[in-house]
Amino acid sequence: MKDKRFVYLDHAATAVLRAEAREAMLPYLGERFGNPSASYVSARQAQRAVEEARRTVAEVLGCRLSEVVFTSGGTESINAAIKGVAFAQQLAHLGNHVVTSAIEHHAVLHSSQYLERFGFDVTYLPVDACGLVDPAAVAEAVGPRTVLVSIMLANNEVGTIQPMAEIAQAVKARARTLGRRVPLHTDAVQAPCSLDLNVDRLGVDLLSLSAHKFGGPKGAGVLYLRRATPFLSQQSGGGQERQRRAGTENVAGIVGTAVALRLAAAERETYVRHCGRLRDRLVDGIRSAIPGADLSGHPQSRLANNAHITFEGVEADALVAALDAADIAASACTSAVWEPSHVLVAMGVPLARAIGSLRLTVGPENTDEEIDHTLSVLRVVIDRLRAGPSASLRTGAAPAASTS
Repeated sequence: MKDKRFVYLDHAATAVLRAEAREAMLPYLGERFGNPSASYVSARQAQRAVEEARRTVAEVLGCRLSEVVFTSGGTESINAAIKGVAFAQQLAHLGNHVVTSAIEHHAVLHSSQYLERFGFDVTYLPVDACGLVDPAAVAEAVGPRTVLVSIMLANNEVGTIQPMAEIAQAVKARARTLGRRVPLHTDAVQAPCSLDLNVDRLGVDLLSLSAHKFGGPKGAGVLYLRRATPFLSQQSGGGQERQRRAGTENVAGIVGTAVALRLAAAERETYVRHCGRLRDRLVDGIRSAIPGADLSGHPQSRLANNAHITFEGVEADALVAALDAADIAASACTSAVWEPSHVLVAMGVPLARAIGSLRLTVGPENTDEEIDHTLSVLRVVIDRLRAGPSASLRTGAAPAASTS
């Protein structure tokens, strides 16, 4: 009997921790354990490490050092951006309206819904069948009470890349006609390995990142906060991060984040070529071998590593479980009660197809042989599931929370 192989195709959920990041972190998990807010030798070492990491991140983003805020991850960065800007402007009586899209990550959607409990109005913009937001529609939604626009740079489920520079230009032009400033936030959590993150070229005022999506450690993230953007800290305590994010810094996590982000930026072209080729091999193989399989998202303007497919006559939970039984890791991006993805619903994907969705996201370590193996297994699994419930490999286990 052949040994089972494990094929990891869920890099959108989390990437492998880079060896370079792990090595850089180790001293701050050991002998350099000092609190960067203190003044003795090990503390000063930790403080220098945090500031050097800040410099590295600022170079990648093309921003000032003072505009980089370290957080516990993408969710905190997004929450801080949306709530921090919205509440700051509400307190200043500048408005109570937020504009976002219907396909945002739940960190954005739930933060927006949270604001609604405090008297905010939120406009959830529709998208087209490819998951694209119309820049003109974003600008049109901005009014005299608008305090924030939040549109994701790249979708975590279907991989569609938004025309962020056009959106920023449209929002700024609209804001000028209203005689006000409207900050623009983007959830860029899925973007670092594939896209340029220069904040001026993107035209954004706030940008959120999560380290473990690009080879850094879990529990670490970045919030870019443009100078003079209204902001009310959402975490109170000490004066860390220039009063914007209280709490003793996760020095090792911050160091690992900076190393991984620098490498992601430096290796972006290689990553896009490698992952784009494997993704296309995967998509072409599925389309040619499996009837009733459709690619979701924009056919060209999409993340290099993302292949999101819907299958007729298959349910996502059974499909993911069957692949898992074959040692292939993939995602369904359904809800905790196996409802169809809100992203696919917003894109107008029919329910019968939306419940049979599969997200396959490749990474630098994946190979052609792994893609061919996956195609072979997937073809058998789909045939088995379509043959009927008695032939499927359902586990009956409760689904885990979304990792998208």
